[in-house]
Amino acid sequence: MGKLDFIREELENLKKEGLYIIIRTIESPQGAWIVVDGKKVLNLCSNNYLGFANHPVLREKAKEAIEKFGVGPAAVRTIAGTMSLHNELERKLAEFKGAEATISFQSGFNANLATIPALVGREDAIFSDELNHASIIDGSRLSRATIIRYNHNDPEDLEKKLREEGGKYRRKLVVTDGVFSMDGDIAPLPEIAEIAAKYDAIMMVDDAHGEGVLGRGGRGIVDHFGLHGKVDVEVGTLSKAFGVVGGYVAGSKEMIEYLRQKARPFLFSSAVTPPDVAASIAAVDILTESDELVQKLWDNAKYFKENMKKLGFDTGKSQTPITPVMLGEAKVAQEFSKRLFDEGIFAQAIGYPTVPRGKARIRVMISATHSKEDLDFALEKFEKVGKELGVI
Repeated sequence: MGKLDFIREELENLKKEGLYIIIRTIESPQGAWIVVDGKKVLNLCSNNYLGFANHPVLREKAKEAIEKFGVGPAAVRTIAGTMSLHNELERKLAEFKGAEATISFQSGFNANLATIPALVGREDAIFSDELNHASIIDGSRLSRATIIRYNHNDPEDLEKKLREEGGKYRRKLVVTDGVFSMDGDIAPLPEIAEIAAKYDAIMMVDDAHGEGVLGRGGRGIVDHFGLHGKVDVEVGTLSKAFGVVGGYVAGSKEMIEYLRQKARPFLFSSAVTPPDVAASIAAVDILTESDELVQKLWDNAKYFKENMKKLGFDTGKSQTPITPVMLGEAKVAQEFSKRLFDEGIFAQAIGYPTVPRGKARIRVMISATHSKEDLDFALEKFEKVGKELGVI
């Protein structure tokens, strides 16, 4: 047996179990309708909540930045990679979030890898929601702190574990997603933050799917619940509602300065490129000026979800534009996705390990770019495929 034979066996097992990921190729800009593998289809699975990924203002600002600053910074932020654009983005993000300061990173994933190990180590404990994103899990593992998982969105279980376990550790970090990306439910952040404060724990939220969606004009979950000053670390991403790429952390000036000194992706990985930063600044500017796109996103989400429920689909416990269409087995979800694609709908199946076994689904991502006609087309095709496969 060859030393790499296990790879072939594992790939075959994934295919047998319906867990093999089919990676499709997009041949056009992101938008309501895109070209995928040569076919024009309605896009229901990107995180382009507000249509910023191909917004004319963001495109123009990216072009201007290339003319002025070139295509890359060619250095890490701490040596020769911090450009005036980076400082402008961080200043505007802080104003937008109502925070003292922000620090930006190459991705939302990197923001968690940067922050968690900088705050806690071997002598400490992380109290983490059991359904937290992979980036929180990986950042927690990198920290070498003890990881204590509490039941999903269960403040009582969090308090029980803090009460029973918290006294054993030097520092305690409570961390949760703001919006959970697979189910679309919102963390009960007021209760979690109150419990964290009671037990003198650092409070951290990863608001990747709340940025541009929750709060006044998309300012996120802390604004949504009016918790300014009660959350120590607020992680955001620039790759979803903001339509570009990158991540950031908002917090006190002291916290952000500490991360500038300690966060390894900031210290050891090249800075985000000028066009990306300029486009992100443009997205923040647009949201600062108007909440029109955010309102359109929520109107579209309400319309789609209400009509999917009328058709008999199980859309789980979503409280946001994320709409999981629960199908159970991975093979059923994959077949559903394939049939939708045949009908002109791009909506990918999601199964284990992204979600638990038996909880496979089509995750529909609604966007402000969708028209009512687009959504009606989607509802028609979901009904057709759902009946063909005996789901409804």
